[in-house]
Amino acid sequence: MKRMLSRRVQRGASFFGVLIVLVVLALLGVVAMQAAPTYLEYQAVQKAVNKAREGTTVAEARSIFDKAAQVDDIKSISGKDLEVTKENDRMVVRFAYNREIHLFGPAHLLLKYAGQSK
Repeated sequence: MKRMLSRRVQRGASFFGVLIVLVVLALLGVVAMQAAPTYLEYQAVQKAVNKAREGTTVAEARSIFDKAAQVDDIKSISGKDLEVTKENDRMVVRFAYNREIHLFGPAHLLLKYAGQSK
């Protein structure tokens, strides 16, 4: 009788439970590996936008951004896509763009990036 009682008390993860958790973690890892380069590019865009605000005109700000984009290999956005305005005698450069990552079949992951100069 004690044997039957001790078996009921024992608990743990089944093989299939562990397998399902591993599959979900693997899928999340694959998505993260595909999304990481887009986030790194976003950081490069943010750095280039901060450089671009040093320009005195709209054309100069876009030119500075395009030069920084060539160095950092930014392909998602160009200088012509920037919104350049002046606020309180200070140049403000804004950007927004989307990146789409194909997952499988008809499924895609859409990442929307936006920001402005500091």
